[in-house]
Amino acid sequence: MLEETMGSLTNIFLFACIFTFTLWNNIQPTVGNEFTAHYSSSFLACVPKSQSRHTTVLDLSQKNISELHISDFSSLPELQVLNLSHNLIRELDFNVFKFNEKLECLDLSHNNLWNMCCQTLAGLRHLDLSFNKFKTLPICQEFGNMLNLEYLGLSATMIRKSDFRGITHLQLHTVFLTLEDLSHYESKSLTVLNTKNLHIVFPINKNFSFPLLYDGMNTSEKLELSNIRYNSTDFPFPPFDPLKFKTLNLRFNNVDLSWSILVRIFMIVWYTPVEYFTVKNLTFGGPIQSMTNTLLSYWAQSVYSGSSMKALIPEHIRTKVFSFSQDILYKTFSDMNIENLTISDAYMPHMLCPSHTSLFQYLDFSYNALTDELFKNCDTLTHLKMLILQRNQLENLSKVSSMTSKMKSLKHLDISRNLLYYDENENCCHWVGTLAKLNLSSNKLTDSVFGCLPINVQILDVQNNQIRTVPKDITELKALKELNIAFNRLTELPGCSHYRGLELLNIEENSILTPSSDFFHSCQNIRELRGGHNPFQCSCELRDFINFEKKSGGRLAGWPESYVCEYPDDLKGTQLKDFQLSELSCNTTLLLVIALVVTVVVVAVTSFLCIYFDVMWYLKMMWQWTQTKRRVRKSHPEDLQSILQFHAFISYSERDSLWVKNHLIPNLEKEDGSVEICLHERNFIPGKSIVENIINCIEKSHKSIFVLSPNFVQSEWCHYELYFAHHKLFSESSNSLILILLEPIPQYLIPARYHKLKALMAKRTYLEWPKENSKHGLFWANLKAAINTNLPVSTEMIVV
Repeated sequence: MLEETMGSLTNIFLFACIFTFTLWNNIQPTVGNEFTAHYSSSFLACVPKSQSRHTTVLDLSQKNISELHISDFSSLPELQVLNLSHNLIRELDFNVFKFNEKLECLDLSHNNLWNMCCQTLAGLRHLDLSFNKFKTLPICQEFGNMLNLEYLGLSATMIRKSDFRGITHLQLHTVFLTLEDLSHYESKSLTVLNTKNLHIVFPINKNFSFPLLYDGMNTSEKLELSNIRYNSTDFPFPPFDPLKFKTLNLRFNNVDLSWSILVRIFMIVWYTPVEYFTVKNLTFGGPIQSMTNTLLSYWAQSVYSGSSMKALIPEHIRTKVFSFSQDILYKTFSDMNIENLTISDAYMPHMLCPSHTSLFQYLDFSYNALTDELFKNCDTLTHLKMLILQRNQLENLSKVSSMTSKMKSLKHLDISRNLLYYDENENCCHWVGTLAKLNLSSNKLTDSVFGCLPINVQILDVQNNQIRTVPKDITELKALKELNIAFNRLTELPGCSHYRGLELLNIEENSILTPSSDFFHSCQNIRELRGGHNPFQCSCELRDFINFEKKSGGRLAGWPESYVCEYPDDLKGTQLKDFQLSELSCNTTLLLVIALVVTVVVVAVTSFLCIYFDVMWYLKMMWQWTQTKRRVRKSHPEDLQSILQFHAFISYSERDSLWVKNHLIPNLEKEDGSVEICLHERNFIPGKSIVENIINCIEKSHKSIFVLSPNFVQSEWCHYELYFAHHKLFSESSNSLILILLEPIPQYLIPARYHKLKALMAKRTYLEWPKENSKHGLFWANLKAAINTNLPVSTEMIVV
């Protein structure tokens, strides 16, 4: 235990040296660079020679080095920190460092030094010679010239007042004194030191010396004593004058005393200027009853004597006594007239309420076994401001709230790491109205806890519980500024409708997939949100959360490292800052608007095309064709089997009838009846519709002759006839269409819906009526040949 205490303290000072010097020189203390050489724990028996001249920090601790030579460090003029602790060095000549003028920190602790030859190292600030084999204190006359010396570690088996004579004028910050085998101490020796902090480590298995305690308290403002042991239950305390004591902060480490001696020490300290008294790792034994009344009597008197004590801090307490009146012990502490009391890790199951109005402002009973019966109906803690009951056996939150109801000044309560629960059907909560900070973390609380909260709480910690949601019908907490609800089972962000003044919210390590956008609308005053380490589902709903960080200017703590997608699997591990979705894929309104616009455009374009190409007319014609064919099949099924009756059906405009009657018919129909022509004037059946007559005539004619002219394209019925003839052309795969161009037709005169006519004419599949009489004979011969000649079935028009 002794070496652990010293080792930790030495490491602290050494680290301070290294850190300070690396800052001064703007050096990063990394292993193996040209400024820092670290050989700790490697097996070396001598100082390595391959050091850079620029080395400033050299660690040679925990080796097997037994001797030092000038040549070991002569090539290191920049050396500032040298650690030679935990080696086997027996003798030391400070001349080995005469070329290291910049040396400021030298650690030679935990060696076998017994002899030393000194020389002034003017720049030295930290020198540690503790845990060595010196018989007398290794304080050379040359130490008096080290005016920058702040830390001095020493060890010896005997201490004399004359040993400190050479350094009495130095303004030391810390003196560390290890007395492993102390055999002699000359009274008042320590009092000649000029230091702010004094730490004395007594031998582990020997009784400590009270004169050293008194002299230490006469020497420094802060005194720390380690390994305080005494094997007897009684000790003849030497007289003392408390007015001469300088110590304000007193600390005992590793204490093992009888109760009677411990009480006497407490009484001594109680009337000194000591303001803060810490006892760590305390073990006491022996009878308790005998000295307790005396102790209580002294402390009762101290109410009027005005003790300087502000804080008593016993920690890690164990007892060797298994049978004693615990109430006496509790009363010893509860009736103390001090402001701050800490009793930590003492297995304490109870504490009495002070018998009179107490001065306590701070109580810390952490790591004990206190129950809900603590301070029940206690009305003497009216000055208490902070109460810490962390890690006890508290269970009923309602009872705990009642405990605080009479603590009129209480502002901070820490009851974390207990077994607390709250049943809203059993009891109500009665918190003191002054409570502003409440720590309920690491308990067994559920959603119901929000029905048992102090109305004026400003800082609330309920992390690491079993909370699934924040109820909607809770009492409004207008004063709440900070809420820590991390490490619970929340699936959504709590709104701020009940916490209008909330500024800081911690919801880390919950089960939140997609934070609701309502949170950002109701929590306008949030200046910091800790929402990382949740299983975020990267979807459109998360875009508001991501946009919040972009707009908030860094109000998301831990961004972006702590915010990572968990779902879906293909995005797992992706940081939220790298997750992006288009506005169109997430904005339903925009998507509907675009769909509507596209639909309108499609409808408009379709309507335009229908109008331009007269699609409706064609649909109407198709419908009429279909209906007519259906009626024909039903009414005259024998017509389906009938043979063709006409060689040709002639379609023409009434304005071109003279040419048809005077030229076309006479030249085609001869008296021998070899050619039969179908004309609407003589072959349409009365009583039937025009469309039906047209279809019948086309169906019963081998050919369909169309007389084309500007008059033709202006005739509605001519277009009907052309459409039905063209339909037969494709439906029967026949070659039955003959076009005669009576007069040239300019393209601009052909209506847009006559696109079939335009297509036919573009292929020049028509006979053109010649103006010259000499060519008429050939024209009629070609026409008759087209009518009388049976051509192979083809989907192409005949070309003549």
